[in-house]
Amino acid sequence: MAGSCCAAGGSNIMIVACSGASNVGQLSNQAAIELTQEGFGKMFCLAGVGGRLQGFVQSAKDVPEMIAIDGCELACAKATLEQAGVPLKTYLVLTELGIKKNKDFDLQRDDIEQVKGAIKQACREHRPKTAV
Repeated sequence: MAGSCCAAGGSNIMIVACSGASNVGQLSNQAAIELTQEGFGKMFCLAGVGGRLQGFVQSAKDVPEMIAIDGCELACAKATLEQAGVPLKTYLVLTELGIKKNKDFDLQRDDIEQVKGAIKQACREHRPKTAV
């Protein structure tokens, strides 16, 4: 499977993260890495979707749960998914959490934890309802 090299074990939540050239882009990426390592979701290669590699695009379309994380209001991850025809499911913008965008790549542990918590909360709020 094309996505298997970019995804790691865990739950069925696909995590696609902006990895932009700012603190918030890198916070998005770092949170996705750590959540994957902790077993909460599977980080997925947004560049593969953006490159329109068919296996990546199809996997992103087929996954039941996905969260797209953008660092700022420019919304590069969202635009990448939309351009590839991947429906947006759960979405989070880090600057909307009150984190100021800058070029300081010395990420703070408190910010990483805040982002991880916000991702988990967004996923809980948007989790598909299962039939009973």
